[in-house]
Parts: sequence; C-alpha cells; structure tokens
Amino acid sequence: MRKLVLVSIMLLVIPVAHGAMSAAAGSSADKPQRLNVSVPFEQQREQILTQMGDGETYSEISQQDRQDVRDALNRIGDSLLRTGGVDQLSASDKVKVFNDQELVNTILTRAHEDSRQVCTREKKVGSHRATTQCYTVAERRRMREDSQNEMSKTFRQPILESR
Repeated sequence: MRKLVLVSIMLLVIPVAHGAMSAAAGSSADKPQRLNVSVPFEQQREQILTQMGDGETYSEISQQDRQDVRDALNRIGDSLLRTGGVDQLSASDKVKVFNDQELVNTILTRAHEDSRQVCTREKKVGSHRATTQCYTVAERRRMREDSQNEMSKTFRQPILESR
C-alpha cells in the first residue's frame, strides 16, 4: 500500500516540477536583452545601455564590443528618427537596420553567455573540506587556456642535464 501511495505522489510531483523548471527557464532575467520591434526602440536602447553600464549583466563584454553596440544603436536610432519609423524605411535602410540589429543581438547574446556565473564545489588536495568556487564562463575559459599554455611551455623547454 505504501509503495502505491509513494508512486502516486511521485507521478503528481513530476509534472509540477517540470512546469516550474520550464517557467524558470522562460524567465526574462535569464535571457540576454535582444532588440525587439514590438517595444519602442528608445526604451530598448536605454535598457541595453543601462545593462552594459551596470557591470554585472554584461561584465565580460570587451570595450570594442561595447563601442560596436553603441554605434549600431546610434545608427538604428538615427535611421528611425530620420524616417519616422520602421514602416517608412526604404528597402536598403531596412537591410542596414536589420544588419545592425543582428550585430547587437549577436554581441549581447555572446556577452550574456560569457558573463554567466558557474559555481562548483571543490576539495583542496589534502583536505576533506569542500569550498565553493564561482567564476564566470569567460574566466573559466581564460584559466583553462592559461593552464594549457603553461603546460605546453613546460613540455617545450629542453631538459638540461647537470654534469
């Protein structure tokens, strides 16, 4: 009887947990800011610039990428202001705005992924106490590349025999 009740409870919990996980995965806090035509452009521009300046959302974005995003946003804003909206843009201007929009979306998506923090529990050698180590994806990549470079330098150096 207990097994039947336990199985019934588990079958009820699985859909609820799945719904909670998919709701959490769909939250806008976990997604990078992307340009969207259904929201006024100036509002999006201000939000993107604020997020780039807060030092947290896009912490791993390079200075060159920051400048590229600002330039693309300015070009889009100038085009929309000059014509009065997306509907009044010429075909060539629409292509330019679309290309700038894709540039912004690509840079911000990559920067958002690189700025994501990953934490692991690690035990130091000779200790049973685990500590939590938190690094961004980009920091972890840099540390891995640095250690690989150090290892390859170590193995490339000739071993000198002492006589």
